[in-house]
Amino acid sequence: MAYFTVDTFAFLRDLADHNDRNWFKANQERFERSVREPALDFITDFTGHLDELSSHFVADARKVGGSLFRIQRDTRFGADKTPYKQNTGIHFRHRMAKDAHTPGFYFHIEPDNCFVGGGIWRPASPMTGQIRAYLDQHQPEWGAVVSHLASSRFRLEGESLKRPPKGFTADHPLIDDLKRKSFIATASLSDDEVMADTILDDYSAHCRTVSPLMACVSAALGVPY
Repeated sequence: MAYFTVDTFAFLRDLADHNDRNWFKANQERFERSVREPALDFITDFTGHLDELSSHFVADARKVGGSLFRIQRDTRFGADKTPYKQNTGIHFRHRMAKDAHTPGFYFHIEPDNCFVGGGIWRPASPMTGQIRAYLDQHQPEWGAVVSHLASSRFRLEGESLKRPPKGFTADHPLIDDLKRKSFIATASLSDDEVMADTILDDYSAHCRTVSPLMACVSAALGVPY
């Protein structure tokens, strides 16, 4: 079945054009109907698929505090002070997670900028150190993960250090990956793919593709996968 429709994308486009609290309040019911309710239905229906991938990740269909990110933007630290995000995001986090900086599967829905992902985004320094040490000690395993991703739609993404991290030299065979600040891989989707009747199975297949990266990051952090 389809979850996300032309109405989903129309609302997000309109929100980008009218990103203020008065407009959003006037269109609250439309948001619920076109964006939040379909996303929560998707999360609920993905539970069985997620259990087949790993029993250590959670599909939580609560309106607040679960797998669905808030549409409200946290304007305290960013340069963008608009009150609402122009996308809806779904994150299936590890059971041991306390915040977003832990291994997870991600689904980003935004007009002309949809993608799926997996891994860990901007982990804290001690966690980054753990991952780098693991990659150094398990170079063949990491090489297999990179080769697997290269043969798929997924690509490793994110910012990198300009210099080698402490304890590693510039000629290390994995230096480009050791310099990463995030260990995530993403694959772009078209709006039509997101609106397809097969999106639940398709998303599950994408998660299976990125599973080796998820398993590697989980092992590096000492959490079960």
